[in-house]
Amino acid sequence: MGVMSERRSRLKITRRQLLSAAAAVGAAASVPALMARSRPATGTQQGQVSRQWAMVIDLRKCEGCTTINKSPQCVAACQKTHHLPEGQQWIRVVTERDERGTFFRPIPCMQCENAPCVQVCPVGANYHDAGGVVLVDQNRCIGCRLCMAACPYDVRVFNWVQPPNPPGAALATYSPEFPLPHRKGTVSKCMLCAHRTAHGELPACAAGCPMKAIYLGDLVTDVATNGEEVVQLSTFLSENHATRYKSELGTHPRVYYIPGHGEAFGRRANP
Repeated sequence: MGVMSERRSRLKITRRQLLSAAAAVGAAASVPALMARSRPATGTQQGQVSRQWAMVIDLRKCEGCTTINKSPQCVAACQKTHHLPEGQQWIRVVTERDERGTFFRPIPCMQCENAPCVQVCPVGANYHDAGGVVLVDQNRCIGCRLCMAACPYDVRVFNWVQPPNPPGAALATYSPEFPLPHRKGTVSKCMLCAHRTAHGELPACAAGCPMKAIYLGDLVTDVATNGEEVVQLSTFLSENHATRYKSELGTHPRVYYIPGHGEAFGRRANP
């Protein structure tokens, strides 16, 4: 479908680059070796290669964790990592239907390049970081919830009451990359685990997915990994006919979906 055509001119990868990345990661999974290279370490402004993050969710592998008789583990991993209040989700898994039958779709923040939430925020609390991730600065957030109304993906939550915080949260140094302590009267959402990728780790949802259906990708080096394999991002997307959710809205989301129905783990679309 040519989903990456708009970037091919500036995101070409050489065979040497791909082999180098694969060698760094190894045949199975030295995730820190690949992701640590994404760190915006000192010297970035002197020409060090930056990263532009994306996510790929392979729906051929996603089966809602039904085959292991558990609730979606990507959701559980996110909730545990970010100490989310009971019932609050920064990634949710919905059931949808196409011409072949039903399938599961994990929905995190889409990290839109043309993000409506950023455009409508009256105080600049919503913004893109250097890696293209949409963050919320709760030091600025005034709780107007305009960003929630503008988001077409319904991925934001509002803290109507004071959320519980884990022990020691009161001593934490707050940052939009890891928003602790949680605050009443502010909006929060998935931030692609910016605090993890900065230290060479996959986002919690990707690391916690037992089916390895979630990949973290870098649009600059054109590489993606789920912790077990490394793929050339643009080829992986084009050869598997990847799509973007509600792309017709012009938000330019950075989350891509490879169509499927969980068939990699024996799920039938029409049981």
